[in-house]
Amino acid sequence: MPAPLFHFACPGALDQPTGGYRYDRAIVNGLRAAGHGIVIHELRGRFPRPDQVACDAARGCLAAAHDAPLVIDGLALPAFASLMPAADRRIVALIHHPLALETGISAEDRRFFAALEPRLARASDGVIVTSPATIEAILAMGVASASIAIVTPAVTRAAIAPRRARAKLHLLCVASLTPRKAHRGLLAALARLRHHAWRLTCIGPTDLDRAEAGRIRAAVKLRGLNGRVRFTGALPAARVQAAYGHADLFVLASFHEGYGMAFAEAIASGVPVIGGRAGAVPTTVPRGAGILVRPGDFAALARSLDRLLTRPDARAKLRRGAIAQARSFPDWDAQARLFARAVQDLAP
Repeated sequence: MPAPLFHFACPGALDQPTGGYRYDRAIVNGLRAAGHGIVIHELRGRFPRPDQVACDAARGCLAAAHDAPLVIDGLALPAFASLMPAADRRIVALIHHPLALETGISAEDRRFFAALEPRLARASDGVIVTSPATIEAILAMGVASASIAIVTPAVTRAAIAPRRARAKLHLLCVASLTPRKAHRGLLAALARLRHHAWRLTCIGPTDLDRAEAGRIRAAVKLRGLNGRVRFTGALPAARVQAAYGHADLFVLASFHEGYGMAFAEAIASGVPVIGGRAGAVPTTVPRGAGILVRPGDFAALARSLDRLLTRPDARAKLRRGAIAQARSFPDWDAQARLFARAVQDLAP
């Protein structure tokens, strides 16, 4: 008996280099490897606050799915507002984190998403979330617990490279240059530590919020960090994996994360992490593998960085914790199978 057919809708191209899209791609690839037929709908238009082009694309997508399960990435969900609830359609919402929790959006957009997303979540047959920490937010939207499934991200297994002692420590941040990722706060913390020998590489898209990217670059100059911070833009997966292999510390000061794939990828590479205790990050980063501080407390971030920059023994202890934790992360094939079962259970 052939595996069931799935339709999958996302805003724009599926190959975009953010954590959410990387999750989507890995799940889709895993479903295909397991024999499922997958129809990808890369919706045109503006998202997540949809324009008419996006709404028309959503209408065509829903019609094409017929009675097959349609999984809609949360960024695309608002475009389906006029179409839901949809009789005789099987719709599962994939919510990485609630849109109203995004940092840097207007008060009007926040109100818009806070009112619309709960209605759309309730109108779906079920909701898949990517971390246990997101369940509470979905329950608060009025979705029954039986209609929620968790399918966390996985990691790609790779050999953990040995670390060599060096005079200048290499810090790594993997995140899009957007307000929620708090690059400017990280730069403020690092400016307090100019007297230490370090360099920072920031990998991630620079074109998702060009205004914020400009402010981040300006902050490098303002903080006197020219020559110590490098922005690579988005890189292919193999080069990102290589960057983890060469890093001494991973640091990401996000105000919120629906899971924090970059944290898991760093830990899987044996890299100690420092970050914000935000959203799902505490469930992704165990105490023994990293240090988490209150989101927005960049003085505490600086103190934690100072400790790890100056104490090789502390770094080594966290590295051992990261290597131990890496063994507990699932692989993508297992998560794709779990995702398929979740869709079939939620939208039978």
